[in-house]
Amino acid sequence: QVQLVESGGGLVQPGGSLRLSCAPSGFILKYYTVYWFRQAPGKAREGVSCISYRTGRTIYVDDVKGRFNISRDNEQDTVVLQMNNLKPEDTAIYYCATDLAYRTTCNSDWRLTNDYWGQGTQVTVSS
Repeated sequence: QVQLVESGGGLVQPGGSLRLSCAPSGFILKYYTVYWFRQAPGKAREGVSCISYRTGRTIYVDDVKGRFNISRDNEQDTVVLQMNNLKPEDTAIYYCATDLAYRTTCNSDWRLTNDYWGQGTQVTVSS
């Protein structure tokens, strides 16, 4: 019954902002490390950000540093990806994921072992 649901995607102009949310079903997300990935048409899946359970450490892919921020809302038991100054190259389907085998820390090489994914939410940045 483990499930993740992403929300908050949409169409935005370059320079705009979106706030994505990842919500769990069947488990308590605040006790797990959570990742955001994205996949653009014709490109491989790319790790975007991660927030660890054990330490709260966050990591970001270089292209989004200074523009994106990952955080937790523990009252809602969600993980948020705040995306600012969006660029056309940010256009992709965004997925959240967690790793039940290594739930306490972020894996810097973005490789997951026992992973659970949401269905994705579309982000389109265009004028």
